[in-house]
Amino acid sequence: MGSSLIEPFDRLPFGGADKARRYATERYRGAVGRNWYDCDPTLRFLVRRHLGDGFGWAEPRLREVGALMGGPVARWAEETDRNPPRLEKYDRWGRDVSEVVMPPSFEAARERLVATSFTRPGFVAEARAAGVDPEPMTVAWSYLLDQADIGMACALGTGGDMVLSLTESFAPDDVKARVRELFAAGEFSGEAAQMLTERSGGSDLGALESTASPDGDCWRLDGLKWFASNANGSVFVVLAKPEGAADGVRGIAPFLVLRERRDGSRNGVRVRRLKDKLGTRSVASAEIEFTGAEAFLLAPASSAGRGGDGRGLARMMELTNGARLGIAMMGVGCARRSLVEALCYARAREAFGTSLDAHPLMRRKLAELVVETEAAQALVFDGYLGRPRLRLGPALIKLRTARLGVTAAGDAVEVHGGNGYIEQWPVARILRDAQVNPIWEGGDNILCLDVRRAIERQDADGPFLDRLAEAAGRAPGGDDATAALVDGRIRNLREAIGRWRGLDRAAAEARLYPLAQYMADVYAAALLLEQAGWERADSGGDRKALVARLYARNRLADPGPLRGIDAPAEELDRFKDLVDGAFVDMSEDG
Repeated sequence: MGSSLIEPFDRLPFGGADKARRYATERYRGAVGRNWYDCDPTLRFLVRRHLGDGFGWAEPRLREVGALMGGPVARWAEETDRNPPRLEKYDRWGRDVSEVVMPPSFEAARERLVATSFTRPGFVAEARAAGVDPEPMTVAWSYLLDQADIGMACALGTGGDMVLSLTESFAPDDVKARVRELFAAGEFSGEAAQMLTERSGGSDLGALESTASPDGDCWRLDGLKWFASNANGSVFVVLAKPEGAADGVRGIAPFLVLRERRDGSRNGVRVRRLKDKLGTRSVASAEIEFTGAEAFLLAPASSAGRGGDGRGLARMMELTNGARLGIAMMGVGCARRSLVEALCYARAREAFGTSLDAHPLMRRKLAELVVETEAAQALVFDGYLGRPRLRLGPALIKLRTARLGVTAAGDAVEVHGGNGYIEQWPVARILRDAQVNPIWEGGDNILCLDVRRAIERQDADGPFLDRLAEAAGRAPGGDDATAALVDGRIRNLREAIGRWRGLDRAAAEARLYPLAQYMADVYAAALLLEQAGWERADSGGDRKALVARLYARNRLADPGPLRGIDAPAEELDRFKDLVDGAFVDMSEDG
């Protein structure tokens, strides 16, 4: 309801123009309708750094995507959340068709997104012909989409790279050709899903019951998957145990199942029901039953010629690290969207004589959101684009950013007050959606166990600590205290890992969580120093040095007996620098 519409209570004796201005609805413009590339200086900083001379060619294309994500895709996401997918279980003859019907808003968004994806082969060829690496652009595309709808990001990208990699390595030639056809529009075609979880156990994959039986050059697969996302896809990677295999982790093998059999008939894939989820309603999640489904082993045959080589799950988990980075990016997308909505609302809303963002307590909260979001950005972009790729990276990055998406969305709800708790405002959905990120691709404890596995089996802490030292060594001059603090914590972390290795097994497992959090803290601080050094060399600026200093002070410094109460309030003194470097309001009333 616009403020130009006069209602009876607008003429109450204690009313007036000053109070009416507080609820003038046209002032409350949030993130939707903006160009999310143009309003994000931190994204422009990152892609300019990673693209180098290719930035000029890439920027107009990124700007087009920013308008798409902040406009139509964001609006379609709201509509799909209100009108989610539905299941048509039977046709009019009573036959089980298990058809997942997606709403028009989903189909419209999917069509536009597939057409603009930077993974489509034509675009990749065009970029490379121009001498531009398309990978940073693809990362930026995902970052922008995740601010609009992480459910759609899941629907488009659930295991696409995994499906393609495993299929090309192990599937029969005619099946390879079919999968290539399905992914002709690129990795983000929305055709893929991975199906792991069963009723017998979520993360305890060794307890799964699905069984595969050999049938000529293919297999017949039977079982029930309890939580399968992207149920409307066409290509599934399904974990099962071949007949005669060990009933444990080494008995598991991945299988490829297509919606249709080789002969074109419908495969034995049945949808029992769609899950009634808290959020991410734009991706259809379901209980899926396989009944004699035609399947293809995605692993080398055993020496006996059947059942896989015992490394099927391990091989698949190696590819899962890419999916974990995808979930980490979803966490960053939720955090970034929450930050923008909080900034927009705090600027427009007035209380106690001034705007919310003029009050010191609110400035502290907004400054913290800026710093934590940019630290998460640094982690995810390094995970995708850093060289060398760190074995420990995906688990640590997801551990930090998936949780940040939840806490940032909660903060944004609080900034909005009661309005934030109302579904007609945007942040309630972001909070509902963000809750799934710590669960998808492994919860905190599973990620910590992966950290242990990487350290114990691969000595992955060595390259990780080397990367931290390299990044911190690129810090700009002029802030020796922050550089010394981060350098010292890298040394402390090296000692902590050594001490952890000497603990008894139970204590070492119990200490995994604080160890992993410590690793993520120092990792992010080192990356922010590296970004600050690049900014200083590129433009002479010092904003990233400010972000690095505030982050290190909050995460790494010893607060002392006064808990930092007497520390400099630099987040208030330079609040404008922090916020202007995080969000540009290009609206007429901004």
